[in-house]
Amino acid sequence: MSEGPFDTTFRVGEVTDAEEFPATNKPEMAKLKIDLGDEEVQSVAQTGYNYDPAELVGRQVLCATNLGSVRIAGYESEVLTVGVPDEEGHPVLVAPDEGVPLGGELY
Repeated sequence: MSEGPFDTTFRVGEVTDAEEFPATNKPEMAKLKIDLGDEEVQSVAQTGYNYDPAELVGRQVLCATNLGSVRIAGYESEVLTVGVPDEEGHPVLVAPDEGVPLGGELY
């Protein structure tokens, strides 16, 4: 069976590396490497309004997986790092209140 929108899984990962991504010409963008427990994936996320890349390392985040990958300014983003808008419309990352096992699925 092929992957599709109904195969999307939301999993917890830990950011292992984060850096600004000036190649997008948007200062709020960052390149992230995320450990999902059984694999490490890459993501491009709009984090610059609320987070410094250095403070993201070690943080747990929620990722939408099985969406397929997309190339953004030459960098392959394999998962969607999930956020919700703050009062100014800038993303705030979604994460568990306390540490949970990496790769755990949202249900």
